[in-house]
Amino acid sequence: MATAYEKQLKALTLKVWLYKQGEMVSLMIHIGDRLGLYKTLTGAGIVTAEELAEKTNYHPRWLLEWLKNQAAAGIIEYHEHDRFELTEVGSAVMANEEDSLQFAVGAFNEPLGAERIEKVIEAFKTGLGFSYQDQGPACAHSTERMLGPWTKLALIPQIIPRIEGVKEKLENNAMVADVGCGTGTAIMTLAEAYPNSDFHGYDSCGHAITRAKERVKELGLTNISFHHVEGEALPKEETFDFVLTFDCMHDMTRPDLVIDAIRLALKSDGTWLIKDIKSTGSFLGDQKNPTLALLYAFSITSCMSSALSEADGLGLGTLGFHPKVAEDMTKAGGFSQFTLHDVGDPSNLYYEIKI
Repeated sequence: MATAYEKQLKALTLKVWLYKQGEMVSLMIHIGDRLGLYKTLTGAGIVTAEELAEKTNYHPRWLLEWLKNQAAAGIIEYHEHDRFELTEVGSAVMANEEDSLQFAVGAFNEPLGAERIEKVIEAFKTGLGFSYQDQGPACAHSTERMLGPWTKLALIPQIIPRIEGVKEKLENNAMVADVGCGTGTAIMTLAEAYPNSDFHGYDSCGHAITRAKERVKELGLTNISFHHVEGEALPKEETFDFVLTFDCMHDMTRPDLVIDAIRLALKSDGTWLIKDIKSTGSFLGDQKNPTLALLYAFSITSCMSSALSEADGLGLGTLGFHPKVAEDMTKAGGFSQFTLHDVGDPSNLYYEIKI
């Protein structure tokens, strides 16, 4: 009979190998996305590798091994005689980037290259991380795909109506700033919905701003301007009716200085809407989150690295801008009204801030 030690040893060994399995399945998801396999399988019913090969012009033997991997991982359904199916649920998670709030594949970008891993290793020695600019254009693109679906599908119908007076202002020539706009998903969504308003996106990452300008040109939007500057570079006088900072306060080296800048640039009757990662501020409290380890890994490789990319960075990290920090910092910056909104977004909370 196995001893308690032997049982614990076996359990931990399995757990560690399952993390390795997760790494390899992640790579297979990225490959499937890159090759367009999930989109091809959507609506195709039950298919063999040979049938999928006819649709894609890829080699059937390689497709068979990939299909078996995805079936073993529980992503694709297996049917007898080596036939496979991406169900409607599977398509919503793996393929439907335009219409599904549950689309998840955008998070599966290519594995970290050796150069970036060396930068992470060096950060452990020096304490200094690296900015989103240093993380390269691929990071900006993967962030767009990872965060975009919820923003595109939920911002207008679910979030804006909850924020007092903002919808009416947007319909009537509002001045809007998106600070930390990234590749511009949120501000473009608003600009399309509210053509009478004027929108300005601010971001310190040149890769993101370049991509944002390309997307604006593709969409033909004329009511947006983008600015490749730090958030502290906002106008020093009351300018904006509405400011948003989505998925970025925890990434900033000095969010306190950006808060000060927003306070100066926001009109006295204006509104600031913050979207940031859902966290309790307690490790024990956050342990109910099944993706907690993933969030800390994101923090080390991206979010906290950005927040510590300058010597005086506060280093909040992915889980660091939780409700208490958000309320304390905004009140210290001169804002008196703080309202928390939980809109059903599985990953984020929303804070409505007023002067």
